[in-house]
Amino acid sequence: MLALAEGASDWFNPNVWGQAPELDALLPYWLGAWAIQIAPEWMSAGLAARIPFAILLGITLTTTWHGVYYLALSPQAQPVPFAFGGEAKPKDYARTIADGAVLALIACLGLTLLSHEASPILTQLGFVSCAFYGVAALPYHPRYSLSALCIGLIGLCLSGAPSFAVLMALGSGLLCLLDKRSTTVETARQHALLLLAISAVVAMIATLTDVWHWRLLPQLSNWQEWRSLFRLMSWFTWPAWPLAAWTLWRWRHQWTSVHWSRHLVLPMWFIGLIVATALLTRSSDQTLLLSLPAFASLAAFALPTLRRSVAALIDWFTLLFFSGCSIVIWVIWIAMQTGWPTQPAANVARLFPGFQPSFGWLAFLIAITGTIAWIWLVKWRTSKHRHALWKSLVLPAGGTALCWLLLLTLWLPLVNFARSYKPWVQQIEEIMVKQDASQIKEACLLTYGLDMGQMTAFHYHGGFQVKVVEMSTLEQQRKCTWLLVDNDLRPDLGDVVDLREWSRVRTIRRPSDNNEDVTLYYRRHP
Repeated sequence: MLALAEGASDWFNPNVWGQAPELDALLPYWLGAWAIQIAPEWMSAGLAARIPFAILLGITLTTTWHGVYYLALSPQAQPVPFAFGGEAKPKDYARTIADGAVLALIACLGLTLLSHEASPILTQLGFVSCAFYGVAALPYHPRYSLSALCIGLIGLCLSGAPSFAVLMALGSGLLCLLDKRSTTVETARQHALLLLAISAVVAMIATLTDVWHWRLLPQLSNWQEWRSLFRLMSWFTWPAWPLAAWTLWRWRHQWTSVHWSRHLVLPMWFIGLIVATALLTRSSDQTLLLSLPAFASLAAFALPTLRRSVAALIDWFTLLFFSGCSIVIWVIWIAMQTGWPTQPAANVARLFPGFQPSFGWLAFLIAITGTIAWIWLVKWRTSKHRHALWKSLVLPAGGTALCWLLLLTLWLPLVNFARSYKPWVQQIEEIMVKQDASQIKEACLLTYGLDMGQMTAFHYHGGFQVKVVEMSTLEQQRKCTWLLVDNDLRPDLGDVVDLREWSRVRTIRRPSDNNEDVTLYYRRHP
């Protein structure tokens, strides 16, 4: 994104110093680059690039709510009318189910980390949820639904998943054609033809932008790999998958018969396609993220059928788990600030050498407010008065939000130290200043063996003019004062540079990673 914004990369072939990103796509990097370009001067490029992805997460929650709402409006999903009336109105019932789906989505453990990263997979999640809403609302609002489908499927195509978008369009068109209970036969045919046309447009765009890439390869060759994948799925989609399984069991007569219900089959189709794709990709966790809106949809339809004992079990488990997690976060934070309890403080010092805790009043007050809100939520849930249908998902969603809030307030300095390259860059800059303070400002930095993230960190945090040894001419290399080499490649350094021109300064290990270290070299007379 930064390379695109600075004009150092081709917009239709995003790369950094000749290296392609791990997830090759177009639109996610365009969004970040545009945000950097239009951001005000006081806003950093890192903050600006995150804004479009925060909006995409909001779009995911919104479109999931509307998609489940229209699925719950279908007659097959509505509760059986009471003999003397008094049942919920169809729209009120649908809103309640949609609320439950959003709470289930927020509660999913797999959403917590990946949804806070500025990466193509979050872009794909936003567009998958748009497509999900488009298919769900098609019998009710064809114009809006087709617009959402076009945005979702074309966005998926430009976000690195063109084949997935085409398969999703074709499969959804087939479901529309087979659905004989939601619309007339003629309307169903029109919807199927429109989805077929959209898939053709997606394929054409993928061809014109040259984003077709074959990534599906068999990844599971033994039982250990299968077991690892099942373990990943079990915690990644928790707590939605047990509720989704309960939905399929209690509503089994509505998806195993000839006249199936779309509020069950449509999420099942999305889950089946995404899980099958995850089985054939190396990044199974990132692919599984796309299935969470559909899992949350099925989980929401379990709420009307849950027994009181099951709901109580969910509440107690959630209460104990998230309360325990929040207590652990608070205790370790207190240990970092005061040194007591001594064991957690010693563990932090051992795992993150060089980390200096800091105190921020704003973060502390936000954490206190979130903790008080959690206590109030628990009190509200356990009080004896009538609750909404989605009451069983309040504590899972609230507990997940609380723990993430505490991590991003109390633990934010520690998280930044552990995950960011900035402390490492600052450490290397201090060593450079001691070596030669006159050659540090706007310095040219040659690199050998560093990956894209490391090089970008030195350019972004240190302001270095980064050049790759293999891509630089001899004249360009002689203009650089500093050389940074991946320590594993030091034996091969003599093959690419003249070692007589360089003197080794020292090897610097990244403070938060014992397996990541580089060796710094200095040229006295460039």
